[in-house]
Amino acid sequence: MAAVTEDLVKLYAQSDALALGELVRTRQVKASELVETAIELVARLDPKLNSVVIPTFDVARQVAEAPGTGPFAGVPFLLKNLGTQWKGTPLTSGLAYLQNYVCPADSEIGRRMRASGLAPIGRSNTPEYGWCISTEPRLYGPTVNPWNPAVTAGGSSGGSAAAVAARIVPIADASDGGGSIRVPASCCGVVGLKPSRGRVSYGPFDADLWFGCIYFLCNSRSVRDTAAFLDVVAGNLPGDPYTAPRPEESWLSLLARRPKGLKIGYTLTAPFGDPYAPEVKAAVEDAVRLLESLGHTAEEYRFEVDLEEAWWRYNDIIAVETSTEFTQHAKFAGRPPEEADLQPFNWSMLEYARTLSATQYSASIGAVRKAAQRIAMELAPFDAFVTPTLTQPPRPVGYWSMEDGNRERYLARWSDAAFMFAFNISGLPAMSVPLGMADGNKPVGIQFIGRHGDEATILQLAAQAEEAAPWIGRKPQVCAI
Repeated sequence: MAAVTEDLVKLYAQSDALALGELVRTRQVKASELVETAIELVARLDPKLNSVVIPTFDVARQVAEAPGTGPFAGVPFLLKNLGTQWKGTPLTSGLAYLQNYVCPADSEIGRRMRASGLAPIGRSNTPEYGWCISTEPRLYGPTVNPWNPAVTAGGSSGGSAAAVAARIVPIADASDGGGSIRVPASCCGVVGLKPSRGRVSYGPFDADLWFGCIYFLCNSRSVRDTAAFLDVVAGNLPGDPYTAPRPEESWLSLLARRPKGLKIGYTLTAPFGDPYAPEVKAAVEDAVRLLESLGHTAEEYRFEVDLEEAWWRYNDIIAVETSTEFTQHAKFAGRPPEEADLQPFNWSMLEYARTLSATQYSASIGAVRKAAQRIAMELAPFDAFVTPTLTQPPRPVGYWSMEDGNRERYLARWSDAAFMFAFNISGLPAMSVPLGMADGNKPVGIQFIGRHGDEATILQLAAQAEEAAPWIGRKPQVCAI
C-alpha cells in the first residue's frame, strides 16, 4: 500500500477531480497514492459524518493498478447506494431487505464511469429507497452535515454531497427524482447539476424510470468537474425513449466562453408552503445582483402553473412506480416486503398505491405532463432562470424522518423543495450552486435553470459566478484540511 503523508493529504484535499486526474496522467502522483489517501480520510472523517456505508476499497485499489488515461484516471469517488450498477459491488438502496444484492453487471452510466478512470472507494449513504430530502435510513443511521452536525446533509444523495464537502472525495455519484442531486448540494455547499431529460441513459437494466423524471450525474466542488463528468456519462443506447441535443463541443471546453447579455428570470415567491426564509431571499437577491454585475439583465417573474397540485399528482405516480419496483425486488428477495422491512413512510406509499385505480393513475400522469409543459412554456422567454434551491436553510436532522407514517403530513414538509420536482417533471436542466450562507454554517444553494438540452448556458453561468464569487476554498467544520 502507498504511504499517506500529510503533504499528500493537503494536495489531495486542495485539488478537484480533474486536477487529480492530471497528476496521475503526468505521473506526478500514483493512482494508488490517491486511493490510499481517500481511504485514510474515510477513517479520519467519516465517523463524524456517516457518509460512506459500504466500503469498496479493494475495487478502488484494483482500478488504481491500471487507471488508464481518462479525465478522472485513478480519482477516488463514491458510488451512491441507490441506482448506479457497478459489477461486483453491493447495492442495498438503504434496505436490509436488499442487503444481499450484488450488481451482476455495469449499468451504462457505470460503464462510462469505469472507462473514465474513476476509482470507487465505497457507496454513499442514502435514505431508505431514496424518496427523502434528508439521509436518515434505519439501516445505516443519519448522515450529518460537515458544516453543522445539527442539520441535515440533504438527500437523497446526502452521503455523496457530505463526503465531497468534507473533501473525502472530490466527486461522487448522485441521482435526482425530486431534488436529490440539488438539495444535498445546497445543504452541503457543493455543486449539483440535474441534466436534461434524455441526457443520460437508464440502460441496459431499465428503459424508463418514472416517465423520464429520474436523472443521474454527480456532486462536485467545481463547475469544471461537473462539466467534465457530464462529458463522460452523457449518451444514449439504441431504443432509449428520451434523447437531448448535444453540443458539437464538450461541455468542459464550452466553459471557456463566458455568456454575455443573457435574459435571466428570477422569482422571490415560493410556489406553495412558507415564504422564503429571510436568509434565502437575501441570497437570491445577492445572486441576481451578481449576475447583473456580470452584464446580464434580470426580470422578476412569478410562476402561474399550480405546482402544489402537480406535487400531489406526481406522488401518485411515484407511489405506483415504487409499488411496481418492489414487486420486482420481491423476485430477488424471495418474498414481498412486509411492514417491518420498511420505514413507515415507505410502507405508507405502498399502501396508498393499492388505493389508486388505473384511471386515477392515468389522470395523474396526464396532469403532471400538462404541468411540465406549462413550466417549460412559462420559462421559454428566459435564457436562464434563478430560484433558491430550497426556500429555507437546511433543516435539523430528523425534520424529514421517514419514521413518519402519515403520508400527507410527510409530503407536505417537502414545500421547502417546491422548486425541485418542477424541473424533474419538465425535463429542464437545473443546477444548484453554493452562492449563499446562513449563520456562517448553513449553506444556501441558488438554482440555475436552462432550456431543455442547454446545460451549456447554465454551466457557463455557474462558471462565471464561481469566478466572481469563489466558493471552492471554503472549509466546513469537518474537513480534510
